[in-house]
Amino acid sequence: MVISPTLATACPALEGFYPGPEAEWEPLQSRLKEIFDQCLESTEYFALLGAAELNVGNLLESLEALERSLLLDPDNGAALIDYAEALMLDGQLFAALEIHTILEDRDDVPEGLMSQLVQRRIEWQKLTKQTVWQAELGGGHDNNLNGAPSSNQIALTLSGEPIFLALSEEYRSASGAFFNAGLGAEHTRLTADLQHALSGRVRSRFSEDDSSDIVQLTGGYSQLRRARRFAHRTGLGVNHLSFSGDPLFSGVDLSQRLELARGSSACDRYLSGAAQNQIWHTQRRLDGLELKAGVGGYCTFGGLTNHAFSFELNIINNLGYRDARLGGDRAGWQALSQWRHAGSNGIFSAQLEMASILDEEGYSPLLANNERRRISRRSVAIQYVRPTSLLGGRADLVANLFYQSQESNIGLFQIEDSAASIGFRFNF
Repeated sequence: MVISPTLATACPALEGFYPGPEAEWEPLQSRLKEIFDQCLESTEYFALLGAAELNVGNLLESLEALERSLLLDPDNGAALIDYAEALMLDGQLFAALEIHTILEDRDDVPEGLMSQLVQRRIEWQKLTKQTVWQAELGGGHDNNLNGAPSSNQIALTLSGEPIFLALSEEYRSASGAFFNAGLGAEHTRLTADLQHALSGRVRSRFSEDDSSDIVQLTGGYSQLRRARRFAHRTGLGVNHLSFSGDPLFSGVDLSQRLELARGSSACDRYLSGAAQNQIWHTQRRLDGLELKAGVGGYCTFGGLTNHAFSFELNIINNLGYRDARLGGDRAGWQALSQWRHAGSNGIFSAQLEMASILDEEGYSPLLANNERRRISRRSVAIQYVRPTSLLGGRADLVANLFYQSQESNIGLFQIEDSAASIGFRFNF
């Protein structure tokens, strides 16, 4: 066997490579890589390289180097300390805590370092049970507070010929300023195999037009189980909407999502399904069961987790409970996409939604000669979130822009709406 002269050279002494109090990790990383071939059997070298990669933000390279160090010497304390940190950043919380148990059982850890390790472990254990409260206060302007049709008149087809009638004032779009407030909480609990989340939220919107006031109550429970090649998420949610002080809509939904392992792809992929029982309190003949099935993905660009894109495509089938429901059953599709960028100045996100629904039967002999109703909807939502110094940095400035356009072959369902708002979100 021919031995490479480079490999035959002994790994140099590494005392001069250890960083000082004001470490410059990038130059150190470069210097260590220059002697890589000379130190293939040095656990000390790979522990130091793993620390350098970790501190410059190369998580995967850090994990690889630290695992190599521990393969060469499973008792390397420095590698174990940094390996626990890398696992934590990789989302492997319980694996990181297990390594802490190993470290705290050792009798060769200096007392000062041991106290730091114990404190770190306590902080990490807090992540297994967390309750987060959020309060929202803000205001803005909406050019269609009541979701009224775009046109101020309606065309009736009583005898095949259209007859135009003006809509009364209460059914025309109301434009004006609004004030919104909300309060919510989410409790998460982690185990080695499962992630549980329980949430509840109340949101309200008030304006000078009392008939457009909204109060919404939502709640939900989700369970996430992770395996080697996939993750399975189950969700149960409730939703209640009050409009103008009266109950308008209530829904109970069950959802399932199978998230597939990323592998060599830049995207996490998933399959999803959901069912929602819908109750319309003022028009019970509209009650139905909505079924949804879809595929989607979440992608990061260039390995940067702060720059991401997600997409989802769903097939929808809405089944009416009563034969008297106008239009009968409905079927269609929905497409969602979102772009998100988290930078030093805040988080910017944009969401685009497109959907199309077609009734199975004619909607009404009084409208469009009893044609089957078609609805096509497009919406864009843009949000900017920036941390502020309020409440010791526990508040965010939140700005929103929203636009929606809904087209239909029946004029009564042609709607256009745009809104802008700004406010604060407080985190407790």
